[in-house]
Amino acid sequence: MTTRSPKKIQRAWAMYDWANSAYNLVITSTIFPAYYVAITSDKSEQTTDYVSFFGWKLANSVLLEYSLALAYLVIALLSPVLSSIADYKGNKKRYMQFYSYLGAISCMGLFFFEPGRIELGIICSMLAAIGYCGSLVFYNAYLPEIAVPAEQDAVSARGYTYGYIGSVLLQLICFVFVFGKIGNDTFPFRFSFFLVGLWWIGFAQISFRALPNGNPAATSGNGKNVLSNGFRELNQVWQQVKQMPRLKTYLSAFFFYSMGVQTVMLAATIFGSKEVRKPQDGKWVPMEASDLIPAILIIQLVAIAGAMIMARLSRKFGNLNVLCGTVCLWIGICIAAYFTYTNVQFYLLAVTVGLVMGGIQSLSRSTYSKLLPADTHDTTSFFSLYDVMEKMSIVLGMFSFGLIEHVFSTMRYSILALIAFFVIGFLLLLMARRQKTTL
Repeated sequence: MTTRSPKKIQRAWAMYDWANSAYNLVITSTIFPAYYVAITSDKSEQTTDYVSFFGWKLANSVLLEYSLALAYLVIALLSPVLSSIADYKGNKKRYMQFYSYLGAISCMGLFFFEPGRIELGIICSMLAAIGYCGSLVFYNAYLPEIAVPAEQDAVSARGYTYGYIGSVLLQLICFVFVFGKIGNDTFPFRFSFFLVGLWWIGFAQISFRALPNGNPAATSGNGKNVLSNGFRELNQVWQQVKQMPRLKTYLSAFFFYSMGVQTVMLAATIFGSKEVRKPQDGKWVPMEASDLIPAILIIQLVAIAGAMIMARLSRKFGNLNVLCGTVCLWIGICIAAYFTYTNVQFYLLAVTVGLVMGGIQSLSRSTYSKLLPADTHDTTSFFSLYDVMEKMSIVLGMFSFGLIEHVFSTMRYSILALIAFFVIGFLLLLMARRQKTTL
């Protein structure tokens, strides 16, 4: 059982969400995908926009979806290894720093992503995703160490709230450049990517100064290969989870509904730019970056309230009950998205997504933390499993989304697959809820 941590450490921990969430908003959700589609499109609705990536020709949005799936596959395979190394050396914070700097510097590298440099843009965006996700393995593992179970819902929600506020602030700064037409046509976008990296590195120092290094080194080696030991430990954790039916069922549910949640978040801007139209001069034309970025900003602002509302509802109705209701809302969102064709419908959908986006992420993390055995000390390994499950859900979600679009040349059929993922997740949550009702 952990002891109550000083509030200063909890606030410093939450500040890392403030630092890195700018990547999640600017790079994965708004400016980068809008910029990418804009510079790889011929602006004609009668043609499919193809790009060449090292000689491989495919639709521009499909390339981005595949590249994100590959990036998350890499981090899913790497995180157990580096988690093991960090545990052996007792310096969890150092590896969190390594991933943070990798992600931030990759964001800065996107400053050089101009038309004709597709390979550079895709590689930097993949490295940024790896850095972002890798740092979260260690960041999430701090939660049960700095907060007792009764605090974890609120501390987890505080992290997401800080993240939404920080990312929105930087997004507004980027708006000055993007909508102020400062420099040439691509400079405002590329300078925004540079600012994300600078923001990430700068504010992360608050967390790095306050957070402890992690648990002391477990052993000096014990004759084990640290490179393979991460997978061995992951398997050991999974064997433990298999003996805990409620936790096992919850993780399975989390895996399936995360396939839907994460894919929606990563593909929303691309969907808006390719499938949604706005009225202009008596015609219906595709939405532009100036239309899409405010919509995603709406999601972030509403998500601040959503994360806090979910934390309060969980105290009244229980975590699993609230998660069941939230997944039902996600199913409704996907159905509505399938029938979304106009900018007004897209904006209304954005408000709804915002209400449930932050809440389901925050509540999923704290629910998992509360379901862990009370005597667990190796939280990094347990959260490594959680992170691998989440990243593999993104891999399968984004790959299936891109593959269906590649086959049918529309994202609308891809959305139908997301509905199936949410339904399976909901049914598994019901099973977990029946196994025990304390959450």
